[in-house]
Amino acid sequence: MPFSVKKQDIRRASNLFILSLFLAACNPGVNAAFETPSTPPTAVQTAPTPTETPLPAPPSLFPASISLSPDLPENLVKSLKIPEDLIVTKPPENGSLQLVIGSENPVSNWVYALAAPFPTMADNVSSTDFLAFWRGEPVGDFPAQKILVSPNTRQVFEHLWGAASANIVSVASPAQMIEKAWQARDFWAILPFEEIEPRWKVLSIDQQSPIHKNFDMQNYPLNAFISLQGDPAAMRAVLEKYGPASQTPFAPGSNRDPNRLTTVVLTGVTALVRGTASMMELNGMTYPAQDIGGILRQADITHISNEIPFSPKCPMPYLQENNLVFCSRPQYIELLRDVGTDIVELTGDHFQDWGQEAMLYTLEMYREEGWHYYGGGSNLEEARRPVLLEHNHNKIAFLGCNAKGPGYAGARVDQPGAALCNLKQMQQEIKTLVSQGYLPIVTFQHLEYYAYTANPILKADFESVAKAGAVIVSGSQAHQPHAIEFLNNSFLHYGLGNLFFDQIVEGTPTRQAFIDRHVFYNGRYINTELITIWFVDLARARLMTEDERQNLLATVFKASGW
Repeated sequence: MPFSVKKQDIRRASNLFILSLFLAACNPGVNAAFETPSTPPTAVQTAPTPTETPLPAPPSLFPASISLSPDLPENLVKSLKIPEDLIVTKPPENGSLQLVIGSENPVSNWVYALAAPFPTMADNVSSTDFLAFWRGEPVGDFPAQKILVSPNTRQVFEHLWGAASANIVSVASPAQMIEKAWQARDFWAILPFEEIEPRWKVLSIDQQSPIHKNFDMQNYPLNAFISLQGDPAAMRAVLEKYGPASQTPFAPGSNRDPNRLTTVVLTGVTALVRGTASMMELNGMTYPAQDIGGILRQADITHISNEIPFSPKCPMPYLQENNLVFCSRPQYIELLRDVGTDIVELTGDHFQDWGQEAMLYTLEMYREEGWHYYGGGSNLEEARRPVLLEHNHNKIAFLGCNAKGPGYAGARVDQPGAALCNLKQMQQEIKTLVSQGYLPIVTFQHLEYYAYTANPILKADFESVAKAGAVIVSGSQAHQPHAIEFLNNSFLHYGLGNLFFDQIVEGTPTRQAFIDRHVFYNGRYINTELITIWFVDLARARLMTEDERQNLLATVFKASGW
């Protein structure tokens, strides 16, 4: 039978062939001849992630432009450290940022002092009265006639307070101010904190003073805050990069850094014997300091000139009433501990009164307390050795001697006692200390006399060590206050009076006394405050009333030739 194929069979076969080819193409496992794989057969193919188009970077805020207000404190402007990416523009063209006087976004504050000649009776004024005086408004009996300012300081405070009275506020250069004020005596000055010097008296305003350790600048009117203003984004960026909290601030935080301030309190005679000791036995060891102890404790360095040795063999004080050979019972040291003693002067006449054993016992007590001592010691070498202290970037040296000559507790090469004065040796020591960056304080146990004026014998010795470089020279021997002198910028006080000693029965002068608070800042001696005290009994002193203080200041200033 002839072989024949129907048309529909041919069509069916063709369709099946085409279908098989299609299935082979869709399934690589069907026919390897049709594969051109780019990965191994077992690999899983993942669809590629679409690439996003990057957004443009935000415009840089640097370099930024900054303008400086023309009424900024000039010493602030001099101390600015403007980085390269802050371009300074000069007014009237303003930068995107402005450094101005203002309290919003503060980057710095500039503290000023109200100052008067040192022999000024006033201590404090109210901010209300002072601002009225500045503007020329009636104030009543305001204690000054004029206010001296530099041109820049006038700009600063006219920005803060408004126009100054031309009759009240007078412009002078900083170099002229102190001389003009001392000549007129009722001319005061406003000066930046960094320009305070010893011949000024820094006055409080509303009981706030920038030379006090508890100074509150927020409540002090002579304080100019420096503010950064302008474009908010640029301001945030600059504050973050160069603001007060950064590692490289472009503006100093202030011209007054409390971490560079040191106060030293010098005191007069301490002798815990006779009536003073009897009152301590009766009322407690710290009774003499109950009214003035806080003043002594507040100082960074508290000086006590204790003339008397301690001894466990010392009898009760009433047995010493008519005796000038003195000792103190060991428990009396609690008083010195209570007032915050840091350094003890040993130049006193009575250090040898109870013998060598008591002196060595006393020195050991001081060492156990961690106190420094000078002007006396276990031998002559130690007695003459200065005490060197460093506090808040201030290097201070203490030296002292007894100027009364042999017979007054003099130390020897192998014997404890006080250092007898050798002024040539002391002058050379002072010069050496100054060359090393120290500020020398010299205290004398000198001739005792009962007058407010300065004795010529003391003047010669005090002035000799001041000329050698001592910044403060103080008399520790006096049982009443004596006169004061400035030699260049050195402060000489010929006698402070008693601190703890029983001499009230000898009259008003021996019931009066000074505590001198000396202020050091950033390696300079800058000022002294006179604290006045009045003895109420044989042991205890209190702060003077206003009338008592005015009387003593007037008397001492007159005795000083002021």
